[in-house]
Amino acid sequence: MYGNSLVLIMGEAKRRKNLGIPPREKTEEIKLPQLDKKAIQQKVRSTLYKYPIILFLFYGTAILILIGGLFYVFKPFNIAKL
Repeated sequence: MYGNSLVLIMGEAKRRKNLGIPPREKTEEIKLPQLDKKAIQQKVRSTLYKYPIILFLFYGTAILILIGGLFYVFKPFNIAKL
């Protein structure tokens, strides 16, 4: 029984050695691209300077979402009937 359990516990490197298979090739590490924060900031700023309406649309949408959320939360409490 113990002899069979050693076969189950054997690691891949040892098993490959016993079978006469060459060691597994190491995979290359994946290198993530580096982000250039200055370039991204410059692109965003140039876009906002070119189209200043984007800021008004963004803030207007955010305010509308907040007001809608308040109505959604407080509507079940029937505060308007006071």
